[in-house]
Amino acid sequence: MLPEFKITQLRHFVWVAELKGFHVAAEKAHRTQPAISLSIRDLENKLGEALFEKRNSRTAKTELTPFGKQFLPRAKELIAHHDRIAEDMTLLAEHKTGHLRLASVPSIASRFLPELLLNFIGDSELHVSVFDDNSSAVLQMVENQQVDFGIAGLFDEQDQSEKHFIPVWEDHIGVVCPHQHPLAAKSELHWRELQPYRLIRNGTSLLLEDSEAQPLLVNSQYYISNMISLIAMLEAGFGITTLPWYAFPTDNTKLAFIPLHTPLVRRRIGIVTLSNKSLTPPAQALVDFILASHTG
Repeated sequence: MLPEFKITQLRHFVWVAELKGFHVAAEKAHRTQPAISLSIRDLENKLGEALFEKRNSRTAKTELTPFGKQFLPRAKELIAHHDRIAEDMTLLAEHKTGHLRLASVPSIASRFLPELLLNFIGDSELHVSVFDDNSSAVLQMVENQQVDFGIAGLFDEQDQSEKHFIPVWEDHIGVVCPHQHPLAAKSELHWRELQPYRLIRNGTSLLLEDSEAQPLLVNSQYYISNMISLIAMLEAGFGITTLPWYAFPTDNTKLAFIPLHTPLVRRRIGIVTLSNKSLTPPAQALVDFILASHTG
């Protein structure tokens, strides 16, 4: 049967060998000298060989046996391997290392994630991958376990029994058009006021599907999924669109956002996880950080 080494015994052996004495090793270990001697004796019994020469009264130094000299580098290797694993697991538990993967709708990825991740990561060695896409794609990535968790709009809970949703952010739908557009002068809008104009649908337009504004979508001939392309088309005066407030580029000087008051459509965005899967320590730590930052 192979011997089962205790890390503490290996440390005691290395300290006695390097410090050339049981007394100084005991001081380093904060143990009594008899306790260190007992620890070394137990290790020698497991190995079946003596590690140190019998004490010579003419010298105060403790010397290794030939077997002990062979065992010393291997003991150091075992200790180093143990310490690396222990450190890695501690860092992982404290979300200071590892690889964190999350998917988010673009509005949250651009507005909130940069500051959240900057404050969360700090000087840790944590690797982070962020994927941005529409809510349907984010939910699919969560379902396929391509990411640790997702940040997406509220989904139909009847079809998402395997997912857990924690609401975090909320915004409302408005109309986006160029500043020169006739609607830009309005303080708020009724959906019927949009009917004379060319409406460009996008990934968030489904929020209007169950509202009285649904006819706008039926009559729209145009759909653009990419936000950069959508903004370019709006700036060129091709048409108007509806967007949640967080998805509107507030630094854009060419476009206006006018709240839609009829119908009043609100969007809830939150953290999506699989109900039957535990998060990794870094992922759980980030979720907790987001929730604490939001409630705080």
